[in-house]
Amino acid sequence: MRLRTFTAPTMSEAMALVRARLGSDAVIVSTEEGEDGATRLTAAVEQPERLAPGIEPDVIDVLNEALSGHGLAPLIVEKILCAALPFETDEPLLALASAFATFFSFKPLEGEARRPLLLAGPPGAGKTVSIAKLATRAVVAGTPVRIVTADTVRAGGIEQLEAFARVLQLPLHRAESAQRLGALSAVEQPGELLLVDSPGINPYSAGDRRELSQLIAASRAEPVLVLPAGGDAVDTVEMARIFRDLGASRMIVTRLDMVQRLGSVIGCAETLRLGFAEAGTSPDIAKGLTAFNPVVLARLVLPKPQQQPRQAKAMRGSL
Repeated sequence: MRLRTFTAPTMSEAMALVRARLGSDAVIVSTEEGEDGATRLTAAVEQPERLAPGIEPDVIDVLNEALSGHGLAPLIVEKILCAALPFETDEPLLALASAFATFFSFKPLEGEARRPLLLAGPPGAGKTVSIAKLATRAVVAGTPVRIVTADTVRAGGIEQLEAFARVLQLPLHRAESAQRLGALSAVEQPGELLLVDSPGINPYSAGDRRELSQLIAASRAEPVLVLPAGGDAVDTVEMARIFRDLGASRMIVTRLDMVQRLGSVIGCAETLRLGFAEAGTSPDIAKGLTAFNPVVLARLVLPKPQQQPRQAKAMRGSL
């Protein structure tokens, strides 16, 4: 007899997981409600695990292994698996992307009404490089773009952005104060994209938070969190919560080419409902920023062999 425990937000979702993973012959051994309100079911089955008819036997297991490998909390894993259940497909990439599409918000920075964007985050998160990548993309697309830096104290900060701006043949405007930033932001050109590079702050410092809040208010810009991947899950969520409370509703995730686990990033999206905006997948300024969508996130989560269509794998195996 095989025992398994399943956790889901509701009893019906927990039962759906039991049926999908163990089949209709599974027997419920115990039920309990956790302190977080989630339902936990322990079920037993005599025969080996199998999925409900119509679903490829190993798809849910592949997703479970991949998500768990990224250090996600079991409850979040089960929530995503619940979202994947209605999509009867034998392709893990399609199943996971479909679940992500229903579970998370994807809000790329392209193709929307022009509003100033102020990139905010902790020191070293990649704000300046992300500004350069966004500006490069705008220039290539023929979009008028203006760069303003409010990061006038950090050693080398202005010089780095000046170098990028020089290559793009764009002027770099300096805002030494919130008042100066407000004046620069008030000068708008039709269809122009205004990008503001803010200084990295310690989110636990009241003074730093106050200064960032003043910059956001003065620029009338949308604050976008620049979040480096790979941090401790709990610390990252606590830090991101502060930027969310300062007005950020979506995030640019950086260092995706340098980490193996995305539990902290996915935890921020699930816990704080932050939207995925852009993925920093390379140090290349021209090509290093990718608009986030469910497939991009699923490819980052799944091991490479699981991202290929099964038909293609079978064809290679027959050669």
